[in-house]
Amino acid sequence: MIVGIPREIKSQENRVAIVPAGVEVLSTRGHTVLVEKSAGTGSAIPDEDFAAVGAQLVGRDEVFARAEMVMKVKEPLPAEYPLLREGQILFTYLHLASNDALTRALLERKVIGIAYETVEDRGRLPLLTPMSEVAGRVSVQVGARFMEKAHGGRGVLLSGVPGVPPAKVVILGGGIVGRNATQVAVGMGARVTVLDLDTDLLARIEETYHGRLTTLKSSPLNIREAIKDADLVIGAVLVKGDRAPYLITRDMLKSMKKGAVIVDVSIDQGGCVETSRPTTHADPVYEVDGVIHYCVANMPGGVPLTSTYALTNATLAYAAAIADQGAEKALAANGGLRKGLNVFKGAVTLRPIADLFRLPYRSPEDVLGIASPR
Repeated sequence: MIVGIPREIKSQENRVAIVPAGVEVLSTRGHTVLVEKSAGTGSAIPDEDFAAVGAQLVGRDEVFARAEMVMKVKEPLPAEYPLLREGQILFTYLHLASNDALTRALLERKVIGIAYETVEDRGRLPLLTPMSEVAGRVSVQVGARFMEKAHGGRGVLLSGVPGVPPAKVVILGGGIVGRNATQVAVGMGARVTVLDLDTDLLARIEETYHGRLTTLKSSPLNIREAIKDADLVIGAVLVKGDRAPYLITRDMLKSMKKGAVIVDVSIDQGGCVETSRPTTHADPVYEVDGVIHYCVANMPGGVPLTSTYALTNATLAYAAAIADQGAEKALAANGGLRKGLNVFKGAVTLRPIADLFRLPYRSPEDVLGIASPR
């Protein structure tokens, strides 16, 4: 198979979809890997390193024109829509629930869209996990920065100092993002409160930190009370393949302290704060009712030397299976990979997306012509 790796064009997205070690694996299995020139520059990977392990360095148009599978980090932007073609495999983060235009473009182009974030393995999301780990840890790092007075915050030090209390951090969601945010926030000495619907999950978090934080069952009342005196709120909510619910409404902001910071990691899926809208690394924050909103839609792109390698570690085995077998055989053989199929040659194959945008739905098994799982 011909696998294409374009350079990411999203604002300040410095990751690349594969590292040289991954190219070498695909090349030794007999596949051709086309890497757009300078694709790895943002991750400190020079073209020579890709060429040394068998990659062909080509221009952008050639990557899309020749590739049978295009591997990316982020979803295609409008400038890339016309480059996609019928039957081409697109293997990347798609986050279609927050992007009606992209959904319809992929349907029109009749691509096979396999989304990293909905691939499953025994109930886990293995291709989302590494970037969720990064985003969770980064969320506290950037939150602490924007709490500083020079960046518009209240001027609170996350850890406090002897005789002065630390900042209060509220984390909405105890999944991968939330747990990683908790690890960093507790480690830095903040007063941390974690809210989630799953009390068993909250119990495990409490056992891990032995009373060094507070857990609360998530409810509108508990959220309202928790954020009133928060210095930093981290939105870490995920509904697989669907839009994130609004947990903080515009009215709730009025009760928050002026200069408090919200980092909405859920922004890829529409955000869990009613006033959230996507921002970029170049212009990361804005203010509503005196509350600073950080809603960068590609947070791991800010630490590409970590993120790029972590992503390839997770995606390579799946990419190799698709390249070895072809998309249809690989999807038919692996039920977890099949859950990553969002669109297939003009059909929506992920029910939450079909329901959200009121589009016809066909199951992955139906489009592949295989028996449905029992």
